[in-house]
Amino acid sequence: MTPDSKRQQSGTSLIEVLIAMLLFSIGMLPIGLMLVQAVQLPKLAGYRATATLLASGHIERMRANRTADHRSDLNFDGSMSALALADCAYPNCTIDTLSTMDKAHTQKLARDQLPAGGLMVMCDASPCTAGNLWVVWQEPGSPAALKAQHSDDCPPQVSERFTNSPPRCLYIRFSL
Repeated sequence: MTPDSKRQQSGTSLIEVLIAMLLFSIGMLPIGLMLVQAVQLPKLAGYRATATLLASGHIERMRANRTADHRSDLNFDGSMSALALADCAYPNCTIDTLSTMDKAHTQKLARDQLPAGGLMVMCDASPCTAGNLWVVWQEPGSPAALKAQHSDDCPPQVSERFTNSPPRCLYIRFSL
């Protein structure tokens, strides 16, 4: 190498450094988004697991009391006062009061364990031997990529109650 060529290659300019930092920053953005999702996805999976446990527990309660009316509507007011709590202690416990107590218990668990949680049961006929059960909740603060668009099978009367973002629903078809 001649002394003139050494002088021309001796350092980097400020523009080259800035371009390298810009490219590095753009490359780090997807890693940051991936970390945000990695933190939120276990919480969202936990909500779905909780909803599954609530649904299976309520179906087992319905199987134990097959002759009662198990239909229930969603209740999102956040207080137990709107639920018809029944005193189901011996000897005053009937089929209907036991069913009402089971509904109230599952609704309270849904409210306590899921954000804006609720339960809805629709029976095919009376007495209820088969039907549909939905556990519904609202996931707080999810990025747009994680929010439910139309992936969950929510009935229309459920979707109407949520105005900010679509709810999450766990749908189970049951037979007693």
